[in-house]
Amino acid sequence: MTAEPHARDEAVDEDVPVPSGTPGGADAPVDLDRAIEAMLMVADEPISLVSLATATSRPVGDVRAAVARLVSDYNGETGGPVRGFELREVGGGWRVYSRAAYDDLVADFVLTRTPTKLSQAALETLAVIAYRQPVTRSQVAQIRAVGVDSVVRTLAARGLITENGHDPVTGATRYVTTDQLLVQLGINSLDELPKISPLLDDGQDGLHE
Repeated sequence: MTAEPHARDEAVDEDVPVPSGTPGGADAPVDLDRAIEAMLMVADEPISLVSLATATSRPVGDVRAAVARLVSDYNGETGGPVRGFELREVGGGWRVYSRAAYDDLVADFVLTRTPTKLSQAALETLAVIAYRQPVTRSQVAQIRAVGVDSVVRTLAARGLITENGHDPVTGATRYVTTDQLLVQLGINSLDELPKISPLLDDGQDGLHE
């Protein structure tokens, strides 16, 4: 008599779904909105809907709807607060940016409250961009023969480089130096950068095209 209720309880427990992202829930379906959000948070360049759909193995229509929900959420249109960041469609893809209303505050934080000393890797990457701009991350990586993703993020965060359109062939984001770099170097224009050809064995212009 007392075993039947216990059996029914076990049956109910077996039907309870395991929340996505919880321990033991590896087989549970991934929350599409959160999955896309996670990828966009670490993206260095705009990600297309097709790329997001491929990464999540979901139809493009589902991804488009998920992105629209994220936009509404970040803009406070779903009852929550307006976030300090926003999701923008640029260059044929989507990317997270700090909200324009906080540009001055963010610029002050980046330029005055973060360490000013750059690593050797950052200095080398900055030199390549300065001499070859506009240039993409992959082009810089080819010259330095190492990955430069994190270094480029650091330079952009310091306000020393900025995005400047996209490569017409690959669509990759191109980077150029900013006036802040001129201030840091104490020069008025990039024309005042020293020529590096005298430092090369073959006498070529090196990074100058």
